Amino acid sequence: ELFSILLEQQLIASGEVSFLEGLLASIKREDLVSQLKHFVEEGEANAPDDQPDVHEKPFEVICENVGRDWKIVMRKLGFSEVKMDRVVAANPFNLREQLAQSLREWQKWKGRDAKVTDLIKALRGCNMNLVADRVEQ
Repeated sequence: ELFSILLEQQLIASGEVSFLEGLLASIKREDLVSQLKHFVEEGEANAPDDQPDVHEKPFEVICENVGRDWKIVMRKLGFSEVKMDRVVAANPFNLREQLAQSLREWQKWKGRDAKVTDLIKALRGCNMNLVADRVEQ
């Protein structure tokens, strides 16, 4: 959760973790500083962003076609109210970004279990069959 907050506030970025390194050093956690340096040196910090996101196309279609009822879809996906509230607070006036961030958070939460078929099933469960059809295409 700390990483998500630091990323949202743009205090850290992929491969740019000097702020976090400073925080860890200030609380005298040299063990964590060395782990962080090792993590960056091994290239693991850059790995996820370097790969094309297989969910990018379905996310785009969903964001373009699901409006203010996005929370219903996210509930069908098992996304918590607390997480949705955080996303809304971070993007109070941008409905599309709220949905996009929620989908990204869902994908992070599910990891390898985040499947396009789950998105389609959730959309159909919310009677958004046209959007589900577009995602399938």
